[in-house]
Amino acid sequence: MYKILKKDGMAKRAHMETVHGSIETPVFMNVGTVAAIKGAVSTTDLHEIKTQVELSNTYHLHVRPGDQVIKKLGGLHKFMNWDRPILTDSGGFQVFSLAKLRKIKEEGVYFNSHVDGRKIFMGPEESMQIQSNLASTIAMAFDECPSSVADREYVQNSVDRTTRWLARCKAEMKRLNSLDDTVNKNQLLFGINQGCCFDDLRVEHMKQIRDMDLDGYAIGGLAVGETKEEMYHVISVVEEHMPKDKIRYLMGVGTPGNILESVRRGVDLFDCVMPSRNARHGHLNTWNGIINIMNVKYRDDSEPIDTHCDCPVCKRYSRAYIRHLFKAKETLGQRLAVMHNLYFYNNLMEKIRENLDNDTYEEFYSKYVDLLDTRI
Repeated sequence: MYKILKKDGMAKRAHMETVHGSIETPVFMNVGTVAAIKGAVSTTDLHEIKTQVELSNTYHLHVRPGDQVIKKLGGLHKFMNWDRPILTDSGGFQVFSLAKLRKIKEEGVYFNSHVDGRKIFMGPEESMQIQSNLASTIAMAFDECPSSVADREYVQNSVDRTTRWLARCKAEMKRLNSLDDTVNKNQLLFGINQGCCFDDLRVEHMKQIRDMDLDGYAIGGLAVGETKEEMYHVISVVEEHMPKDKIRYLMGVGTPGNILESVRRGVDLFDCVMPSRNARHGHLNTWNGIINIMNVKYRDDSEPIDTHCDCPVCKRYSRAYIRHLFKAKETLGQRLAVMHNLYFYNNLMEKIRENLDNDTYEEFYSKYVDLLDTRI
């Protein structure tokens, strides 16, 4: 299912087979929280911009339109017309992001819906049931993501509970995958490592969950307020104790520089809303750094967003035109910007894979790790 093809230090080039097709890693998953990429980007567009894996959110799809609706329509792939792998986040991050609307107990989490205020309960079993109804390729275990400023006692209790929840997730997924009416009986389960920036808690938790023999493992609870140096330190500390034969996922990260650093530390999978969110505000990635398309200097600039980019947007439109669309508040501007940034990230991952194949990753890393995050 997961095979390492080549290594360069800790960095690795790998291949993973799933029921919905193969994944070449390292890879950046494009985030469509509610089964759509913000910015009016369709699944047809995703094919054109080299997307391998789409990511959607369990909690949001449970709230609207409802996971039972999606199951009735044949699962998330049919619902959104996507024929490649989908990973669904468990809803655990909403335990963190919707802190004012929830109450955590041993059985699970009680929410107030952010849409209409109605009460919702989600525990490990419920999360697995929702994700089974969605029929995603990869389901994430239900966990709690503690705040980066939580004290040690709170984090210890949270991690222990997340471990108990993981055992319940695994048992429930095994049951669900055996049922006759399950849409995807080959759904995979990834566990999530937590522990904030406490090295010993991170390591002990990783040791506990690696023994559960899951399909993949994620490092969660980062990019939530800690410094990037703290984040890289945690990745390095945890990596040493992760199974060598299982795919590794760094959740919610990040900038191109973050990705280059984390690949160097052995990470396979990434996701982040940053490229699409930044694009909708006119901040566009290029191979020379980040530009703000709203800047007056682009008013009569006939060049594409990036002269080194061959995305559908750069092939057809100028900086001046895209700036005009933003200034005129035309939604086409956001759509083109999002398509460009997602293509940039997908193409970056392709270049990373090529350089790993060619034993030139260190040279590529050194050239771009700081440059790509620089605002110009």
